[in-house]
Amino acid sequence: MDVEKLLRAVREGTVSVEQAEQQLKTLPYEDLGFARIDHHRKLRTGFGEVIFCKGKTKEQVAVIFEHLAEKDTSVLATKASTEQYQEVLKVCPDAEYQENGGLITLMLDQPHYIGEVAVCTAGTADIPVAEEAAATASFFGAKVKRYYDVGVAGIHRLFDKLPEIEQANVVIAVAGMEGALAGVLAGMIDKPVIAVPTSVGYGANFHGLSALLTMLNSCADGISVVNIDNGYGAGYLGAQVNRLIANGTGKEGMER
Repeated sequence: MDVEKLLRAVREGTVSVEQAEQQLKTLPYEDLGFARIDHHRKLRTGFGEVIFCKGKTKEQVAVIFEHLAEKDTSVLATKASTEQYQEVLKVCPDAEYQENGGLITLMLDQPHYIGEVAVCTAGTADIPVAEEAAATASFFGAKVKRYYDVGVAGIHRLFDKLPEIEQANVVIAVAGMEGALAGVLAGMIDKPVIAVPTSVGYGANFHGLSALLTMLNSCADGISVVNIDNGYGAGYLGAQVNRLIANGTGKEGMER
């Protein structure tokens, strides 16, 4: 339960002052020994803390997930494995797993979806990273539309979808190989483009470095670039930009 919900509950009499005091003891963060959970992040930024699963044991992921869920807040975990998800299920049976994007989600409160974020991929091999971006943006309250396999190798596919894509508030372009999709999009629409290089490609792709350099060096304006395979970062940034455009303010409209 976040601070605003807690204060409302005290005012309504559903939570006693003593119970509220007990809950506030773990705010702004909760020390688990191996991790310190930031329960005030949503209060500061509008978006709650997200679990990055890579490098964590399945037990660590499950414990963090459980403690976040205990605060009556929706939970998102990225770069998660099937084994980590199975461990989470033991403590949060309602959690869901999106294998293609490597995401574990627990939706305790349905967000009020606003605006629109378009997620585009150059090819089908880029879809796992794109799904991470799309699911993240959706988790944080953005309406998301997907446009997959519209890369420059068959650029007519992109042209067919441009009238729809340019209706979005922000566009996320996910591409490996040479990573040209982001620059092409930015040169054709009047919306900000978030470029996501992927590690998809042959040897000289250098695990996404070629796409990253192309995106960083694009001559088209209006592009921001996240790290290689960082679909979550693109989805988060896209949700932030979308929220500001849709509402004209920082945090309103994202209430769950």
